[in-house]
Amino acid sequence: MTRLSVNINKIATLRNSRGGNNPDLIRVALDAERFGAEGITVHPRPDERHIRYADVRELKEVLTTEFNIEGNCREEKFVDLVLEVCPHQVTLVPDAEGQLTSDHGWDTITHMDYLISMIALFKEKGIRTSIFCDPDPKMIEGAAATGTDRIELYTEGYAKNYLTDPSSAVSPYVEAAKIATELGLGINAGHDLDMNNLSFLIKNIPQIKEVSIGHALIADALYLGLENTIQLYRRQLSIH
Repeated sequence: MTRLSVNINKIATLRNSRGGNNPDLIRVALDAERFGAEGITVHPRPDERHIRYADVRELKEVLTTEFNIEGNCREEKFVDLVLEVCPHQVTLVPDAEGQLTSDHGWDTITHMDYLISMIALFKEKGIRTSIFCDPDPKMIEGAAATGTDRIELYTEGYAKNYLTDPSSAVSPYVEAAKIATELGLGINAGHDLDMNNLSFLIKNIPQIKEVSIGHALIADALYLGLENTIQLYRRQLSIH
């Protein structure tokens, strides 16, 4: 079954808005594991406006499920942090500095040589690698040529178009996943996934190994409670 990794960036944003340590990010991460999350995802940025580098180091010491660190490997501090912490997985995202949120996948053709070198660096430390990708066959083929273990399908387009035409929305992702599978790539997915669109995605692409969900899940937890929300999301991953 597809695994649920909970992105806790929004918990860090709330904590940072008032200073201090409320909510306690580490406690929330451990509780998320206890409530059924099968992984924890963080996306540190240079300005540390949500996840701080110190958080990443502390989380590594206490987590018992999979630890996934997302970020821009063109940032030297990010690379140094990942190599120091050695998470289970690093997800490479082509963010610009100061970007509000991730909004596109890598151009794996243009940046092929660079990605090859970075992926080799992380894999030397035994870290599984994943590349953020749009559902474009050429980009998937380029990703396979970099030596990455997985891709993460950037699902904003799916989530947006799902509201009007679910079948058309998922179609390019189904094709991308087929190509990725044929090329021996593992498949993750993330961005704007929620309780409304998650099950349909997994039904059509059952080979997705992991989804990383933060904003929608934390927003739902405000009404439903964190434990209940995690269980509801896991239920959506099993309905197909």
